[in-house]
Amino acid sequence: MCGIVGYVGRRSAAAVLMDGLDKLSYRGYDSAGIAVIDPQQRIKVRKAKGRLDNLAHLLENTPADGCVGIGHTRWATHGEPSDLNAHPHTDVKGSIAVVHNGIIENHEALRRYLEGQGAVFVSQTDTEVIAHLLNRLYRGDMKEALLRAIPMLEGSYALGVVCSEEPDVLYCARNDSPLVVGSGEGEYFIASDIPALLSYTRDVIFLRDKEIARLEPGGVRVYDAYGAPSIHEPFHVDWDIGSAEKGGYAHYMLKEIHEQPEALQKTCAPRRSCGDDRWLPITSEEARRLEKITIVACGTAYHAGVLGKYAIERLARLPVEAEIASEYRYRDPIVGRNELFIAISQSGETADTLAALREAGRRGARVLAVCNVVGSTITREAGEENTLYTYAGPEIAVASTKAYITQAEMMLLLAVALGRLRGTLPREEAERLLDEVAALPGKAEVALKTEAQLQRLAASASQKKHVFFVGRGLDYALSMEAALKLKEVSYIFSEAYAAGELKHGPIALLQPGCLVVASVTQEALLEKTLSNLREVTARGASVVAVCRESLVDKLRGTAEQIIAIPDADDLIAPLLAAIPLQLFAYCMAVARGCDVDKPRNLAKSVTVE
Repeated sequence: MCGIVGYVGRRSAAAVLMDGLDKLSYRGYDSAGIAVIDPQQRIKVRKAKGRLDNLAHLLENTPADGCVGIGHTRWATHGEPSDLNAHPHTDVKGSIAVVHNGIIENHEALRRYLEGQGAVFVSQTDTEVIAHLLNRLYRGDMKEALLRAIPMLEGSYALGVVCSEEPDVLYCARNDSPLVVGSGEGEYFIASDIPALLSYTRDVIFLRDKEIARLEPGGVRVYDAYGAPSIHEPFHVDWDIGSAEKGGYAHYMLKEIHEQPEALQKTCAPRRSCGDDRWLPITSEEARRLEKITIVACGTAYHAGVLGKYAIERLARLPVEAEIASEYRYRDPIVGRNELFIAISQSGETADTLAALREAGRRGARVLAVCNVVGSTITREAGEENTLYTYAGPEIAVASTKAYITQAEMMLLLAVALGRLRGTLPREEAERLLDEVAALPGKAEVALKTEAQLQRLAASASQKKHVFFVGRGLDYALSMEAALKLKEVSYIFSEAYAAGELKHGPIALLQPGCLVVASVTQEALLEKTLSNLREVTARGASVVAVCRESLVDKLRGTAEQIIAIPDADDLIAPLLAAIPLQLFAYCMAVARGCDVDKPRNLAKSVTVE
């Protein structure tokens, strides 16, 4: 959600900023802009509504030369997408420019105060108050102005600031919004996310809440909220730059779907080599004392959590609640003394999940984090020792695929480990399940071969106005994710239902021409599911079934088309079935001419409530 870049050094700042913004464009945006301090120590602002191409064209006609600058891609929150509302924003004199991710919750009160002091606002944004506030507080040292301003700002922010009176310096600050500082040879960078920096440096630090950083060609200094120096250990990023590029695929989403076998292998291998439970930071005594587990996440990560609920309850014999993070802390949750709280987030910066984690911690829950990004806020708050990393690598497409499948895999591994620690899962059964998990990468390669079949299906189905997804048990959890994927990238209205609930209302919507996609991986529920699907076909709707190879014959005559995946245990088969369902969403979006990697109105990392 929004993207920030900043640069100070010897290169053309505009070129570095535009490259960084392009790398962050996957986060979702509706306008973009840069501010550069030129050789005459004037701030040149260039911004434009729409895609980065519009900004690039503007810069061709009116260049912004200089070696210090900030850039931003905006996802509208306060004020419509427009040139005026695009960042950066400046004070009245144009001597201070600011870019901002997050939401300033008291911006209306600050605006009234600043207008009373003579400030003239030109945008509808909450961000512009920061530029005018800094102008009001500036006395020749931007660090001191920021130290005075930050206590006055309520809400979340990641800030990049330049000032024409300090032409060789770039400032940044953060609170509840991610910000990375990168170090090179005589040049320094800031960004909302690591991919923006990989072309220039792999050495970064992650700012903590309320910290300020001062970047100049001679180095970086970081200060805490009181102005005292703050020490950070550099983190070296070992991502392959190529892993953040398309690698010959038409879209990042397709590339990331095809990277899932490798992601599954990388996530499983370190746990498999440790044994069935020794990698988990919970002792057998703690595990046996547990009375409840709560899994909290948003969107796709929540759907992985629902799969985890089924698996943990089955193997560890513990009651599990899977909850939407944005609802969790507003319902005054009851947290037991022997409760384990699991937060799942791809980015580690999801605002609602982070807030829920903090609330659970305050109420005394034992906390674990499942995350894909080392050094992210959630991993720091939970602690490295309490973080279970998925090794999906950088995920660029807004619609999550490989992050989801590794999150689901991690939940299976966690269920097995807890079952062993609690004594509810015999060792032989645990070994069998772990062998099945280890076999997932090879079976995922086979599942990817359904792509051509799904392209043909999409060619005939892409103009459908709505699609229903149904399943029972774990297949219902999978159907929720499949419906989300389709609506995210193709804009087709799609909904998931537990198949047994069809007759309790949704069946009224079925009529000839309707498309129903069924997940059929749970053999124990096969006859029940078939009965529900016959109710669908009796109303003239078409059924497409994704099922295990061993169940294909039983679905003939009920499903119009059958997409077969390799056989696997009931707990594991839904992960394989996820792959053709992801491909279905992708192929439908392509057939409809949608911008697959950058769906409208969506952002990759939702860092505000």
